[in-house]
Amino acid sequence: MKWSIQQLLAKRHEGLTVDEQVDVTELIDRDREIRDITPVQVTGNAAFSGETVTFHLQIKGSMTLPCSRTLADVNFPFDIEAVERFRLDGMPVDEEDITLHEPENGYVDLLPYIKESILLELPIQVFAEGIDEKEAPAPQEGKDWEVIIQQAAEDKKAEKENDVDPRMADLANFFDKKE
Repeated sequence: MKWSIQQLLAKRHEGLTVDEQVDVTELIDRDREIRDITPVQVTGNAAFSGETVTFHLQIKGSMTLPCSRTLADVNFPFDIEAVERFRLDGMPVDEEDITLHEPENGYVDLLPYIKESILLELPIQVFAEGIDEKEAPAPQEGKDWEVIIQQAAEDKKAEKENDVDPRMADLANFFDKKE
């Protein structure tokens, strides 16, 4: 996933296609939420225009993340479309243009941008389906507490509204008396 500027310029007329499997297990060390990640399949092509090369990439793989509720392992497949542009003429890139990159030491390396795209794809929360909550790594209840879902919370709130404090029970019928 790394080419020199000369290699890219030599492929300007014939084009460049990308179809590689990349090891990105380094992401496990960078983000504690990622428990495991498969090798990532990167496909795409490079389009040349002037002194710029634009890579249109498809990044596919899957990672194992913890369930937000139970901490059980959840397989999270991803399929990312990414576009990365590099300026090949050696001129500095405008810092405000975040979509255009400069080659480093005469080389265009897509791997850091692929890793960045994967990290950006991480969901805020992920939930496991069909996990027995008694066997889950994180307990769902304990002494004086339990995990409740939104529907159950609304039902309990409605129950509390219908309950009458026994000290005020006589007042509930105050307006029902006819004199």
